[in-house]
Amino acid sequence: MRPVNLIPREDRPGGKRPLRGGPLAYLVVGALAIALIGVIVLVVTGNQISERESEVTTLEAEKTEVEAKAQALAAYTQFHAVREQRVATVTSLADSRFDWEKVMRELALVLPGNVWLTNLAGTATPSVSPDGAPSVGLRGTIPGPALTLVGCARNQDAVAGFIGALKEIDGVTRVGIQSSSVGGTTGSGGGQTTSTCRTRSFIAQFQLVVAFDAAPVPEVAGSEGEAPAPAPEETAEATSESSEGGE
Repeated sequence: MRPVNLIPREDRPGGKRPLRGGPLAYLVVGALAIALIGVIVLVVTGNQISERESEVTTLEAEKTEVEAKAQALAAYTQFHAVREQRVATVTSLADSRFDWEKVMRELALVLPGNVWLTNLAGTATPSVSPDGAPSVGLRGTIPGPALTLVGCARNQDAVAGFIGALKEIDGVTRVGIQSSSVGGTTGSGGGQTTSTCRTRSFIAQFQLVVAFDAAPVPEVAGSEGEAPAPAPEETAEATSESSEGGE
């Protein structure tokens, strides 16, 4: 006869008990876990957003404070800008000053005995025209300080020697010859000059321009943005007219 175990299967020792809820219980637990993770992520994200909003609020408050301080210090900034502008103006004026006293002193030292001047003018720019200054056309081509000299010499060799002596003056870059003639009157681009110092026919009368190109050019109102005239080469116009009773 075959033995039969009358103990229920779920109460048997060592035996596998069947699932009472089935797979539905695992699905519920998984859904709850997912929901929990979602809640955690949502809370963390909300906290981060709150922190960022707090930082934005703090930065806006700091920005407002800094702008208020900057506005309060604007007057000092404007004062500093005005100060810098005035310093630049004074520096420009100081740099544009020219030592005419030194030039006159050196001219007196190099002026030879066989040359005498009848008119002399020193100007910082060609636009300046002092009363009684000689009208020499070559002066207009020199943008900076220059001397215009009108006078007479014993002969053309004396004029040439005087030009060489002028080049020895400190700061002289070139000497332009508007005209140098012997006998009669002199007519040139700088205007006609009568022979007020020419008492003999062999005496040479000249018009010279001594340029100081290395000196700073002073600013002239209305000339800003205009290019200075190009520096011309030294020019010379020498004529000799025949007259009675030469040297």
